[in-house]
Amino acid sequence: MAKHIGIAACSAEGAALCYTTICKEAQNKMGKYMHPEVTMHSHPFAEYMKYIYASDWDSVAELMASSAEKLARTGADFVICPDNTIHQAFKKAVKLSSIPWLHIAEAAAEKALEIGSRCVGILGTKYLMTGPVYPDTFKKYRLNYRIPEEEHRERINTIIFDQLVNGIFREESRVYFNSVIGKLKDKGCDSVVLGCTEIPLLVDPKSSPLPTLDSTRLLAGKAIAEAIKPD
Repeated sequence: MAKHIGIAACSAEGAALCYTTICKEAQNKMGKYMHPEVTMHSHPFAEYMKYIYASDWDSVAELMASSAEKLARTGADFVICPDNTIHQAFKKAVKLSSIPWLHIAEAAAEKALEIGSRCVGILGTKYLMTGPVYPDTFKKYRLNYRIPEEEHRERINTIIFDQLVNGIFREESRVYFNSVIGKLKDKGCDSVVLGCTEIPLLVDPKSSPLPTLDSTRLLAGKAIAEAIKPD
């Protein structure tokens, strides 16, 4: 029997994409219409943002762990979080939780190595691009990385919080993201991680100047593999 996947949601669009991906892609391994049991819990996004704005990562971890415990009570065997930024609180959340977690950046790093990438551009919120989540993980996987210049980080952050998390996907924003990806390519990157779980809903891999590492769908795939892995 497949393990029960728990999703500790943060923003709605990314969590919905992760859930949908699990349900669709699991069929390739489990058969038509089949997928592991999935339960999702979400604290209000405003609660997370209150602590993120204050750089209070201990409180972010407590929210994550609160979701994990609620999921554990529903029978979830492990937890994933389809939000890159709050992985800055991941280590403490794991310590506070009674069931294990999978790490979103590890899913991206594993895919980067699989496609032969050696230098990855990082896109996401300004907290994510300047934070330790991907650098710490990439160091473990011996991957180099680059981030956009400050002016681009600020505009990307604004697009994410004013548009993407609200389900608004504008063509001019897609063009801007692609221009930033092109600049990362000029800096020597050979792939780019879409390190905000809503970015894959905006950036099309077919038009991206670099191969994309879709953190949302990669995490979903890692969760499926864990759920159906033999004991």
